[in-house]
Amino acid sequence: MTASKWPGIVAVALLSGCDKPPAPSPFQAVANVKQLMAGVLEPAADLYWDAVGTVDDQSGSKAHAPATPEEWTAVRNSAYVIAESGNLLLMGNRLRDQGDWLRMSQALVVAGRHALAAAESRNTTAVFDAGAEVYDACTKCHAVYVNNTK
Repeated sequence: MTASKWPGIVAVALLSGCDKPPAPSPFQAVANVKQLMAGVLEPAADLYWDAVGTVDDQSGSKAHAPATPEEWTAVRNSAYVIAESGNLLLMGNRLRDQGDWLRMSQALVVAGRHALAAAESRNTTAVFDAGAEVYDACTKCHAVYVNNTK
């Protein structure tokens, strides 16, 4: 091979290894992290947490749980929102870092999946336990990032 062919071979080799730049994301954030928390995640988590439990007062203890298919559907839908909110925290400029933020957002997705499975089983103990897992995921993240959210 002659030396005059090397520049062309090098150029072809370099160009063949280059991918096209990625297409711009079709994702368009509407809410910042604080708005997502206040308007989407917190209402869903509150509904989920309030779905089952026991109230103790002067008249004694009274357990409460969803009683109709529609109420169980609302609990299930809240679990979907919780899980998908973890994904939303990883999108666009909401992704704070590739360390704790990534790990904690993924933990919220996992907790939301467990909450979903519990709601679909209509098992009040499982819903209560999954609610504790969601709470744990939320509070661990808040302990690190609450003062750093927009």
